[in-house]
Amino acid sequence: MSLDPAKTAVVLIEYQNDFTSEGGVLHGAVEGVMEKTDMLPNTERVVEAARSAGATIMHAPIMFAKGYNEISAHPYGILKGVVDGNAFVKGTWGAAITEELDPQEGDIVIEGKRGLDTFASTNLDFILRSKGISTIVLGGFLTNCCVESTMRSGYENGYEVITLSDCVAATSEEEHDNALKYDYPMFSKPMTSAELIAELS
Repeated sequence: MSLDPAKTAVVLIEYQNDFTSEGGVLHGAVEGVMEKTDMLPNTERVVEAARSAGATIMHAPIMFAKGYNEISAHPYGILKGVVDGNAFVKGTWGAAITEELDPQEGDIVIEGKRGLDTFASTNLDFILRSKGISTIVLGGFLTNCCVESTMRSGYENGYEVITLSDCVAATSEEEHDNALKYDYPMFSKPMTSAELIAELS
C-alpha cells in the first residue's frame, strides 16, 4: 500500500505544552511513555516527510476559555483532571502547540476541540471532506483516550485510519500497550513512523 499524499492528512492531537513540555500540567503523567516511544522526534520526522510529499498537516489542540464554561459544571473522568489541573486554558503557554511542531504555512488548525473525539465538536470532518481526504494518520495524546476516540470515529465515518504506534503516549505503559495491542488493530492500520514515511516516499 502506498499512500496518495493528496488524499492524506496527518492529524496531530493535542501536541500542546501541558502534555509535551517540562512544566506542563500533565507532562509528568505522560513523560515516561513519551520517552519510551520517542514520540516527539518521531512525529517531527513524520510531519517533515508528509509535508514534503504534499500531504495535509492538521493540528487538533484542545482549548477552553478560562473557567471552563463550555463544558459541564461537574466534569468527571479525564476532563475532571483537566479542569482540576487548570490545563489547556486558551491563551496560556500550556495550551500552545509545542514549539517543535509549530503550525507552518499551509497547515490547518482544527477549531473547537472540547472533548476527546476530534470529530465530535470540531470542523474536522467538514475540512477533510471538502479537501477530498480519505486517509487520516493519527498521532498524539492520549493513546487510549483522544487518539483512540478519534480513531474509532474516523473508522465509523468511512475514513482509512492509520495510527502511529510510536507517535502516541498515555499516562501509563499498561494503558498505552493495551490500546495498541487490543484496540488499535480493530479500528485502524497501526504503523510505526518509519513505516509511514516509507509509504509516503
